Amino acid sequence: MTSVDRWQLPDGVEEVLPARAETVERLRRRLLDLYRSWGYQLVIPPLVEFTDSLLVGLGQDLDLLTFKLTDQISGRSMGVRADITPQVARIDAHSLAMPGVSRLCYAGSTLHTRPKTLMASRSPIQLGAELYGDNSLAADVEIVRLMLATLEQAGLDDITLDLGHVGVYEAVLATAGLNPEQEQTVFDALQRKSRPDLALALEGVAADAAALIIGLVDLHGDASVLADARELFADAAPAALAAVDALQEVAVDIRRQRPDLDIYFDLAELRGYHYHTGIVFAAYVPGHGQALANGGRYDDVGAVYGRARAATGFATDLKALLDLLPATAATVVGAISMPGADDPALEAAVDALRGAGEIVINCLNSEPDPRCDRQLLEIDGEWLVHPLSPN
Repeated sequence: MTSVDRWQLPDGVEEVLPARAETVERLRRRLLDLYRSWGYQLVIPPLVEFTDSLLVGLGQDLDLLTFKLTDQISGRSMGVRADITPQVARIDAHSLAMPGVSRLCYAGSTLHTRPKTLMASRSPIQLGAELYGDNSLAADVEIVRLMLATLEQAGLDDITLDLGHVGVYEAVLATAGLNPEQEQTVFDALQRKSRPDLALALEGVAADAAALIIGLVDLHGDASVLADARELFADAAPAALAAVDALQEVAVDIRRQRPDLDIYFDLAELRGYHYHTGIVFAAYVPGHGQALANGGRYDDVGAVYGRARAATGFATDLKALLDLLPATAATVVGAISMPGADDPALEAAVDALRGAGEIVINCLNSEPDPRCDRQLLEIDGEWLVHPLSPN
């Protein structure tokens, strides 16, 4: 390996250098403060866990995304977290085991074996919030509102909210009597909204049931989609109507506070289908094809940790948010240069300045740091801040 090779990082794994790191950290603090103001308590799950707790309940996709290793102490398989959500579910169900509603939030690095999308990072900084112990639509609405507030706090606007409900697909699928292999093929084709592939996958299925599933492809758009869905499902799949009603109720509640919000309904949206149990949602902005934040209801995931709980939540990637913010010139915060003098009065002055939020850098008896635009000078026995003369 050459000296150049030693500096390389794996594809999709990046470092964050000072200017951007400071911006990321400011945003992280701001968002966690936002969650705190809504009553969400911060938890910090570990970077690695045993795979038999880390990978249960959330489907095969998470398993494929997770780097695995062997614990040299216990000999058991461990995983580097690819998603913090199951860890928070474990904390709620087992570590905290609080009665009633609990609200938890988190922020931390994750690692993926491969990028989720072509341009995605394999080392996202995942941030999110989860609400446990309440299975009402009011809880879903709260989480959606917090997700939208997150993006606005990050400086993004012109947001489109995408709403779906896995109950629609489940009710429609129940009419077809598919075997597991057929279900997977139909699921994959529906995610691509490919009519030809769906028709091929549904060969041999009763015509009415096949037409109902294929009909899901067109059920996306504005609120008129819900009326179309009611007409389509009224006789053939009445169990889907409750999910359609839930979508309308959530949309109406959200629009009370955000009348101008663009809401898009997609009844074939099956993100997280293998573990979501109700409303699913995502947020988009123009010019960016991938969801900036997404989530949904995932009741009873905590059962594998000993306590089934109603659950709803969302997550976002701080790096992805930052990439979409308008390019602005870096805010230059001047620093103060201090001499390397051993003087208690100087130390007291420095402590006071740092306590007031100033950056004070020891010049180490050499040239001041390039960031310094001021300096501490002793005048008449008092240490005062004066402009630093340019060279």
